[in-house]
Amino acid sequence: MDTVINIPQAHELKRVVIIGGGFAGLELAKKLDKKLYQVVLIDKNNYYQFQPLFYQVATGGLEPSSISYPHRKNFQKNKNFHFRMCEAMSVDPETKTIKTSIGNITYDYLAIATGCDTNYFGNDNLKESTFALKSVSESLLLRNRILLSFEEASIVNNEDEIREILSFVIVGGGATGVELAGALADMRKSILPKDYPEVDFNRMEIHLVDASPRLLSGMSEKASEKAAETLRDRGVIIYHDKFVKSYDKPFVEISDGTRLRSRNVFWVAGVKPNSLQGLSENAYNRGRLAVNEYNQAQGYDNIFGIGDTSLLISADSPKGHPQVAQVALQMAKQVAKNLNNKSKGKTWEVFKYKDKGSLATIGRNAAVADLGKFHFGGWFAWWIWLWVHILSIVGMRNKVSVFIDWVWSYLNYDVSLRLYIRPEYSEMYKEEDAIETNKHKK
Repeated sequence: MDTVINIPQAHELKRVVIIGGGFAGLELAKKLDKKLYQVVLIDKNNYYQFQPLFYQVATGGLEPSSISYPHRKNFQKNKNFHFRMCEAMSVDPETKTIKTSIGNITYDYLAIATGCDTNYFGNDNLKESTFALKSVSESLLLRNRILLSFEEASIVNNEDEIREILSFVIVGGGATGVELAGALADMRKSILPKDYPEVDFNRMEIHLVDASPRLLSGMSEKASEKAAETLRDRGVIIYHDKFVKSYDKPFVEISDGTRLRSRNVFWVAGVKPNSLQGLSENAYNRGRLAVNEYNQAQGYDNIFGIGDTSLLISADSPKGHPQVAQVALQMAKQVAKNLNNKSKGKTWEVFKYKDKGSLATIGRNAAVADLGKFHFGGWFAWWIWLWVHILSIVGMRNKVSVFIDWVWSYLNYDVSLRLYIRPEYSEMYKEEDAIETNKHKK
């Protein structure tokens, strides 16, 4: 008999289970009326991660705790909220049961907000040999790789080896790729020469490889041109309409025949939705969960898809909505509103996405903004980007911490967070690995 997750029963309330504690899942959990529903959030991590600032953790600009927040702390005052740290394996719509890595859980309503993972476009070798940036843990791994490169550069004398160590290849010209390239360029100019005076950082190269004709393809052409111009001015080498064919360490082969020598290949080129087994084949379209105007999964009245993993095709969005935070937040709010209204006997409202604009930073005093009819860049866009992100971070302590770190960095051109931290080996890791393996076998 399968284990049942221990969650207190609330017989008078229907249960809403939310899979995924990202932008969409957390917002839905917040907006659902806990007096009307018992809300159960399940996630692989016991904390929320503010994804837009992963690159700042990776480059030593912020500490990981500043962009993370415990799920349980978020809902300490909510009696009918429960959190369980586990991985959802499959769903059985007939019995309204979810199979997880720690047992089964039943639901009355299910919200799938599993988000996306890194897309390697079928090249599994790149998955094993490059560094991704889709979680706090990956951000810390990236930070270690970056800092280790500079430590290595300070002790080698061979010219080819130094260039290999100080060459950084970023694959993907979206917001994350642009922001990571800009942050590395800032470090090269104002921070690294002070930390490593014995290293000649004129040898450091930053390569940005983008398969699209222009950077930031989801933003306006003006924003793309401004971003490319700013990065080039800061010494970033950009490859448009090119893709990485292979990476046989230390050689990176680009589609135009260029071969780069690097130990640091960062893959931020694309995303793919995380699907859930158990739903019908018709429920998915291009790998994403197909939903109607109420965000209900095709063929299911009590299953919802929200955020990056969902695909809503309509007259307003014939190709679906962009996989960005604003879509996820608005979908979550609308589903919560409809479920709250359903309990009160009110009519549901269809989802309508309101584009509030896009922002991307390119480094110190440089950003681009698409806000309605206004498209601009530079210092003013950078300050807008700063305040929007501070306001979006979860937790007052985190907002204050990020604000202080950014102010200190702006005034001193430096934040002392460049720590190379690696865990010491312990037998406990073997025990944890065995536990995880047994969970997935159940």
